[in-house]
Amino acid sequence: MSKLTAYARLLRIPGLGGLGIPAVIGALTVGVQDLVALTILFIIGSLAAIYGFILNDYADVELDRLAKELKGKPLVDGTISLKTAVYVCFMCVMLAFLFLFILWYGKPLDQYKFVALISIILAGVLGSTYDMYGKRFVGSDFLVAISMSFIFLIGATSFGAPVIITWIIFILTFNQILHMNVIENGIKDADHDYLLGVKNIALASGVKVEGDNLFIPLRFKTFGMGIRLFSAVLLFTPFIFFGYSYYVWQIIILAIATLGVLFFSVKLLSLKKFERNMIRRYIAIQSFLRYALVPIMLIPLIGIIPGVILVIFPIVWYIIFTPLLGEKLLRPRM
Repeated sequence: MSKLTAYARLLRIPGLGGLGIPAVIGALTVGVQDLVALTILFIIGSLAAIYGFILNDYADVELDRLAKELKGKPLVDGTISLKTAVYVCFMCVMLAFLFLFILWYGKPLDQYKFVALISIILAGVLGSTYDMYGKRFVGSDFLVAISMSFIFLIGATSFGAPVIITWIIFILTFNQILHMNVIENGIKDADHDYLLGVKNIALASGVKVEGDNLFIPLRFKTFGMGIRLFSAVLLFTPFIFFGYSYYVWQIIILAIATLGVLFFSVKLLSLKKFERNMIRRYIAIQSFLRYALVPIMLIPLIGIIPGVILVIFPIVWYIIFTPLLGEKLLRPRM
């Protein structure tokens, strides 16, 4: 593995097209359309994601060395040193605050920017706690979920007061990250997490792998689908309860995409055989559909063209960067 490829994998470059978007969407909910400001927020969101991934890799390096499938990770095989990982994390923090202050340059530091500052600090503290100690106690996934919700909130509060749609997406962000960590990662890593002494909701609920057989208990399925169904209801809440305008075709597309997420969630939770490639495929498809839901919901607020751009941007980014790393599409190395 070349150094360039190793760094790209360490930084999770193919996934940043989606992971850097939440703060951008936060700003769009309060009417921000300035491309420079949105680009800066995308950079801040990407830096936050990179920081979280690398710190997690750093904290788990000894555990990862015990899992055969993780031996190709840059910190595990020694391609990138632990000292370098710490340095990159430090730089991500410094750059995130630098870009935040660039975003605010020449503007008064009002109460909402103070909330944004508190949000980025809380996001860092909660995310770092999860990265360093998350595998030691059940329920730590809630920390990283609220951490990402605060990253989203930075985008809105950097420019003014959050509105109803802002808080709806705040909860949706929490739900999405919680489902990804608890359900998707819980199933994907069920074959080796118990060997590493990991404590998480999946194992505590009884998810286990015996040979090629995958057992997912009803209570875990109920929790997973509960998150998804709650999110599905939230997506239509602005139009049903708060009088937001909409296009009929938009609601149809939103309904189809939502049903797609629910369908593949059911497929994932119904697996009887532990097939890692199939699990990864279901997770990747859900991710792309999930990234499309909020932009589709926001089309009447932000316009059709910005909405379409937000839908296709993470997909195009992923398609461009994944092959450059020698990875297969829809089979992310996770």
